[in-house]
Amino acid sequence: MIRISKVLVAALAVAIGGAALPVAAQTAASTVDQLRASKTLRIAFDPGAPPFSYFVPGTPTTGAPLGYSVDLCRAVAEQLKTQLKIPDLKVAYVPVDTVNRFDAIAGNKADLLCASATASLSRRTQVDFSIPIFIDGASFAIGPNGPRDVAQLAGKKVGVLPNTTTEQELRRALKATHDNATVVLLKTNQDGIDALAKGEIAAFFADRATLTFLIRKEKEAANLLMADTYLSVEPIALALRLGDSAFRLQVDTALSHIYRHGLILQVFKDAFGPLASPSGLLAALYQISGLPD
Repeated sequence: MIRISKVLVAALAVAIGGAALPVAAQTAASTVDQLRASKTLRIAFDPGAPPFSYFVPGTPTTGAPLGYSVDLCRAVAEQLKTQLKIPDLKVAYVPVDTVNRFDAIAGNKADLLCASATASLSRRTQVDFSIPIFIDGASFAIGPNGPRDVAQLAGKKVGVLPNTTTEQELRRALKATHDNATVVLLKTNQDGIDALAKGEIAAFFADRATLTFLIRKEKEAANLLMADTYLSVEPIALALRLGDSAFRLQVDTALSHIYRHGLILQVFKDAFGPLASPSGLLAALYQISGLPD
């Protein structure tokens, strides 16, 4: 059993504070009612957000996607079969990107966003979030002789995906350091790694887990490095329609059971490798976020 310091627990409590606050109103047609009628859970995923959701490069994109968030949502679907008494519940996949992912949920094109979305206060005006599923932070990748700190980015081109909390943190950091770096908006994380490997940008900013995954997997990125700088520490969660408290309770119940019964460890190892194990911070998140019945 992992021993967790009181300071770490307190810090996590602050980081995820408000995650279990009740929602005042429900949508007219609840997701639970739709699931009973359609017997299908629509999972929104971002094909370009490894290791959370992705397709393996060079493979057909018509099958089931891979990734930590997608695997976790499939585990949630299995729990919902029992919780909602829908034994034949199926899963359908809806591809999205960083620009339209929340619109897909708000517009009822998908039921659950299973990617790498940071739960933030501003985003809660558009969608609701589950209890946290991961904790990560914005950082950046560089070449062998690249800038190791944000203060060294002056006059350079840096890449980031649009409409992400990482873009917000990057622009805030550049403003604070008065750096006149040029921000290049890229479509996918893979585009960012490719641009970095070709020397078109000096640094690529994204979630640290995503950057680490891509650097390890890509042969052409073997000479790329991770900077030591964190721009933020962010809780990642599943997004669902605003005000649908009945469905949110079902999702949080499913996640809590997955955490408390130890099923999350298999989900983690399937996504990050059989020898990988959650960090102390992530293990603490699982223990704190897993709500008792």
